[in-house]
Amino acid sequence: MSEARIVVVGSSNTDMVVQSRRIPAPGETILGGKFVMAAGGKGANQAVAAARLGASVTFVARVGNDVFGRDALANFEKEGIDTRFIAIDPAEPSGVALIMVDEKGENCISVAPGANSRLSPDDVRRARSAIEQADVLLVQLEIPLETVEAAAELAAGAGTRVVLNPAPAQSLPERLLRRVDVLTPNETEATHLAGIRVSGEDSWALAACVLRQQGVETVVITRGAAGAFLSGAEGESGVPTAAITPVDTTGAGDSFNAALAVALAEGRDMASAVRFANLAGACSATRLGAQPSLPTREDLDRFIASCN
Repeated sequence: MSEARIVVVGSSNTDMVVQSRRIPAPGETILGGKFVMAAGGKGANQAVAAARLGASVTFVARVGNDVFGRDALANFEKEGIDTRFIAIDPAEPSGVALIMVDEKGENCISVAPGANSRLSPDDVRRARSAIEQADVLLVQLEIPLETVEAAAELAAGAGTRVVLNPAPAQSLPERLLRRVDVLTPNETEATHLAGIRVSGEDSWALAACVLRQQGVETVVITRGAAGAFLSGAEGESGVPTAAITPVDTTGAGDSFNAALAVALAEGRDMASAVRFANLAGACSATRLGAQPSLPTREDLDRFIASCN
């Protein structure tokens, strides 16, 4: 099996996480428990997750000229990620995410994007050779949409597979969707993109049909503990995941997307790749934090063996 080559274009944040019995209502103050500060951001999480799963990863991003940015760069290098195309922004601070996690592992998140908001199409074009040589381009929506479009355009022109995690939810133009090989919304994001309420099997199929009619080749709707719904040229199916007791779901979606990209780059068929991604997401949800929860390949192999 050849080494998977993945380029991630996306955000880098520092996550500040507070655990508490429940998430407070608007205007309410409650006493929380454990506090954790860790590296995060959807792009950074997915880059680290893919690297830990054995892929050769190049990350295209922007960080601030501050302690958070310097720590992020050092962390990426420690993870073996190619950082040539991470720019240090002279004007904006590094991104920060404030996260609250309840005792069931559910979370709410507020993000100050900082330098992420200035990641530009020119930043992407500087990484053109890496994108053209990659097996998979993995992108999300915590950076400007024009930058996502520029990355997808370069990848599609070179025959590099495009996986788009459409989070956080926003409307997407058909010209972008036509360049997406695999779209991975959760139910909330699928509802926003397809314009219908997505909450059951019939609605999963309908939403996937709407998105495929807009040009997406394959749609994978993630459903947390219920696994994922896969719709593509070979048909539709539910793909199960492992039964777990979640600790923190913050990094689970990023683990899923990275594992999906790795599995596809390694040549797995789509159903097998989604099953692998489901298990990676489940494994991540058994640990606290975003990047600290992301499994290595050895971690995931042990977890998968324990599920059989």
